Amino acid sequence: MTPDTATHAVTRLLDAIGAGEPDARQRLWDVVYDELRAMARAHLADENRAKGLAATTLVHEAYLKLFGKVEDANGDGCATFANRRHFFGAAANAMRRILVDDARHRARLKRGGRVLGAAAGGSAVDEAVMFDTDPTDLIALEEVLARFEAEHPRAAEVVHLRYFAGLSVDQAAELMGLAPRTVDSEWRMARAWLYRALTK
Repeated sequence: MTPDTATHAVTRLLDAIGAGEPDARQRLWDVVYDELRAMARAHLADENRAKGLAATTLVHEAYLKLFGKVEDANGDGCATFANRRHFFGAAANAMRRILVDDARHRARLKRGGRVLGAAAGGSAVDEAVMFDTDPTDLIALEEVLARFEAEHPRAAEVVHLRYFAGLSVDQAAELMGLAPRTVDSEWRMARAWLYRALTK
């Protein structure tokens, strides 16, 4: 399946789910599973980031979170994702929330931890914000991301797609309909902003 075909297939299935077609969710699952699993593996690349969570579990929990939330809100089980970009952005956010909940749980158990340090070499523009095995790091990121999203919504979407969904600059650019140069610029600005906020 080419990227264009995959994009149209996801959009068509999202429309079908919105129209209440009974098997549309399963067909969407079949189409997006590999991409969601790649996103989950990117989240879990550091095996210590979410002890006890496997990529398969994260994918299943995120998918249930997406559609369960919509069912609870609408009462009719109809998802309201406008397109592929909206769906994968929501999936990245769902995975992020699951990992943050897991980190909060582990932090309660641990009752302590190290303060977030600089990335290797101390450069915020050369490396993404790096985390050690302390769950408080992910919680700290979640807190500053809420502020960042309010001030820089497009750059925050880049962070979700690059860091949380594990997409490359080119993949994020394609999904957002932006030039790779623009996405790279937003990514660099976001990393610097988050680095400053997290190390104050």
